Amino acid sequence: MDVVLREVQDTDLPVFFAQSNEPEAIRMAAFTAKDPSDHDRFQAHWARVLGNPEVIIRTVVGADGEIVGHASVYGPPEEREVTYWIGRDYWGRGAATAALRGLLALEPTRPLYARAVADNLGSLQVLKKCGFVVTGSDRDFAEGRGEEVDELILTLSA
Repeated sequence: MDVVLREVQDTDLPVFFAQSNEPEAIRMAAFTAKDPSDHDRFQAHWARVLGNPEVIIRTVVGADGEIVGHASVYGPPEEREVTYWIGRDYWGRGAATAALRGLLALEPTRPLYARAVADNLGSLQVLKKCGFVVTGSDRDFAEGRGEEVDELILTLSA
């Protein structure tokens, strides 16, 4: 799927909110807000993200103008981490891979890190296609699943 990355607009946020409340997406992401339906918390989170000049955040837009999701890089220089959220309707179509490749072109810092739940095979495949390799693991409580889960840490080196 062809996508473009553009600056986030206020009109994108309702789409992001709807996508962040998709039950299967919550389960796969696992590390979500305790209550994804809390609109005030969502708005406060996005105000912080958009107000932070160290965060690179882009809206992922499909060829026909639909909002597919968002992708970002955040954290201090020695710990920069990528993350992305692709709406459930666009899974399995190459949107996440295209978005991550575009994001990596905007962020020259290496190494870059990413995290994915160990059973999120789709996200792990996207990260590996973009050059990330598994370099560690962790186990932590995931609000999106209501239990502890295994998580893989991936690194993209120079």
